[in-house]
Amino acid sequence: MGDQNKIGLLLTGGGARAAYQVGVLQAVQEILHDAGWASQSSPFDIICGTSAGAINATALACRADNFAEGVGKLLAVWDNFAAEQVYRADSLGVLRSGARWLSLMSFGWLLRAWHANPPNSLLNNTPLVSLLHRMLDLPRLDAALASGDLHALAVTASSYTAGHHITFYQSAAEIAPWKRSQRIAQQTQIGVEHLLASSAIPLIFPATPIYCNGHREYFGDGSMRQLAPISPAIHLGADKVLVIGAGRLVEPAPEARAAATYPSLAQIAGHALSSIFLDSLAVDIERLNRINNTLSYLPEEHRGKTSLRPIDMLIIAPSERLDDIASRHVGSLPLPIRTLLRGIGATEVRGAALASYLLFEASYTSELIRLGVKDTQARRDDVLAFFGADRRVSRRGPVAPSVVEQMSAGAE
Repeated sequence: MGDQNKIGLLLTGGGARAAYQVGVLQAVQEILHDAGWASQSSPFDIICGTSAGAINATALACRADNFAEGVGKLLAVWDNFAAEQVYRADSLGVLRSGARWLSLMSFGWLLRAWHANPPNSLLNNTPLVSLLHRMLDLPRLDAALASGDLHALAVTASSYTAGHHITFYQSAAEIAPWKRSQRIAQQTQIGVEHLLASSAIPLIFPATPIYCNGHREYFGDGSMRQLAPISPAIHLGADKVLVIGAGRLVEPAPEARAAATYPSLAQIAGHALSSIFLDSLAVDIERLNRINNTLSYLPEEHRGKTSLRPIDMLIIAPSERLDDIASRHVGSLPLPIRTLLRGIGATEVRGAALASYLLFEASYTSELIRLGVKDTQARRDDVLAFFGADRRVSRRGPVAPSVVEQMSAGAE
């Protein structure tokens, strides 16, 4: 990769909403292929992810030597999803976690037997472990880092134990860890436990233990307390960052409606999750735009005296409300999950925000993939400008076949 500018990729959190990212990546791969990109390896030197985005990021990083294959692997999973691949959706599993958890919230003060061993979460995500082992090829990740096809991979998680936010990163080169207010970085070997921790949506999925600095800490979703989502890519050396959001960054003002009714529990929970997953990214984008604007006014000699540097960003986010899409697909969830969610109002239109994070069903995820492709193809010129014509001939190797060509040829 030499001294050329490094391109970063940021995949944000959002549970099932992360299917949108796969559509964007598919379109990016096809746009670059059509433009004659001069390599089959990943166009991204640095890949960062949070929550479900961390899973996509790691799966993609494991195949950094073949970008089309990496995207094809993600498509094979997200285009054929079922909730049972992520969490227990059978009646017994729901009774053991969700119903028991809700009962404890209501009557726990009467049930002393649960005081010593309370349920840990609304849903049991043990099936996700098997899915991760099928999706990932961690030895291949090590090889990609060693060969230079990838500069660094980073995933983030939030420590319930210590109260801080940690970016776990893996790289072949020595990169000094950074420390900022309430957020630190740690160089380590990325494993399944880091992805389980990063994707543990608060209250919905259980916390994951990870040993840090010689002691055990319990971690949850990396979107919590993530004050600067784009910063890991910059700390790891990215000069340009493609940011793929999991929700619209700017919502239009709501139309005038009849008198509002009191919000359901699902509506409140969905609002809280949207705040966790979406708000910090919008703020960080605004912050970086202000920095870029300020630096543009500085003379070259003064710019060299500051540690700040301009960062070129391309942000691609859904053009439609994912809550509205989710409301059309709630019925595809398994009956025990629908029954559980109905009790808190998540099957209603106004509670669909919560369902949008849990709808790991092909009808929903496939529609998000198609939306990601459409939104990205509509910005074809922006994509080509972001990667740059000179970049297309700077990588070694033959041009990769498109994802569609690989899948039609029998590639997984």
